[in-house]
This record gives sequence, structure tokens and C-alpha cells, in this order.
Amino acid sequence: MIGIIGAMKIEVETIRSMLENKEEKQIGNVLYVKGLLRGREVVTAECGIGKVAAAICAQAMIMEYAPECIINTGVGGSLCDELDVCDAVIGERLVQHDMDTTPLGDPPGYISGLGIVEIPADKEVCDKLKTAAEKAGINKVIKGKIASGDQFIAGSEQKDFIKNTFGAQCCEMEGAAIAQTCFSAGVPFAVLRTVSDKADGSSHVEYSEFLPAAADLAAKTIINFCEG
Repeated sequence: MIGIIGAMKIEVETIRSMLENKEEKQIGNVLYVKGLLRGREVVTAECGIGKVAAAICAQAMIMEYAPECIINTGVGGSLCDELDVCDAVIGERLVQHDMDTTPLGDPPGYISGLGIVEIPADKEVCDKLKTAAEKAGINKVIKGKIASGDQFIAGSEQKDFIKNTFGAQCCEMEGAAIAQTCFSAGVPFAVLRTVSDKADGSSHVEYSEFLPAAADLAAKTIINFCEG
């Protein structure tokens, strides 16, 4: 079984609409919908926005369904010139840009429970996702680093801090929390982000305009992944 988590309805609704033999289960405030997608058993969840919501959802999915891997899918903001709107990044490494115990002598983003800053995703799942994204017709697909935090990044100061401190190519609000949950539980995972905005002063406008197209490309990638 493959677990698929998106923060918003638009990030999971296309996938859910294609499921066969659907079964629904409510756990807390999250609805989990299980079914067959292109012959593969999957379970989907709309976790809500932010790291806490994402971690709660992932932990419940692991305990209830024991998926063989979890994919966090959705949209994000580009932190680099290499990624334009509707391009994609597969997160090989995940960081939490708002995790800060530097006054104690730790490096920025240090996760004390794990003793690391960068959480490594599963290489095989990442490779398959990249192939699936390219098959979906996405113009540019890279594997790189994704930074998560409980902030919608919409300004040069925040953007430059994340880019310069962590070397990340993309920012969003859930991936590293799901990564930490999966890594701690020993569940293979990967994070897919299609670019909805450039995380700058115009990001709120770009986000509204390009969210549907970016979310659609992410959904097509997940469908291709399940077919493969």
C-alpha cells in the first residue's frame, strides 16, 4: 500500500476521484480514503496546512494502514532561478527552516530527537517519482532539498535566509514534518512539490493563479508513479 498525503483538497481530489473500491475512515479530523489506483492499493489523506497537522496525519496513517511508503504531494515556492512555475522538485533531503536551537550551540534546523539537520528521503521512491514527473510532461524536474516551516514565504528576506542557510531549492509547509515522522518510524518516504510561486513579493498572486495547474501536474505524477 502507498500512502499519499496532501495538505489541501486540491492536492488530493483528482487522485481520490480515480480510486476504485473506496473505503473511508475518519481519524481525528482527517478523512482517510483507501482504494485502488491503477491497480495499486493506496490510502489518501488531506492533512491540513502546517507541520503539526502533517505529522499527526502521517503518524495516524502509519499506525492504521502500515503503508510500504508515503508520498507527500503538493505545491511549493521556488527558491532558485532553476525552478519556474509548474516545474517540480523531488525532495531527496528535507529540512525545517524554522527549527532554531542555535542559542544552545546547535546548527540551524537541527532536530534534536534525530540528531540531524537534513532528513534523507528514500532513493528508490525519489527516482521513481522523478521518472513519473517527467512522464507527466513537467518541463523541468530536479532532485534536491526542500525546506519546510510554518510560514508562507512571500518576501526576499525570508527567501534569501532559507536559500542561503540551507541551500534549499523549494519551500513549503508540511514535507519535513512528514519526513521526520516517517524517518522516525522507519517508513520509506518522498516529497514531491510542483512550483506554484516564486516565494517573493508577488507569490500571493502567483499562488492563486498557478495553484490549479501545479496541483494537477502533481496528481498526474502520482498516477504515473502508481502505474509504474
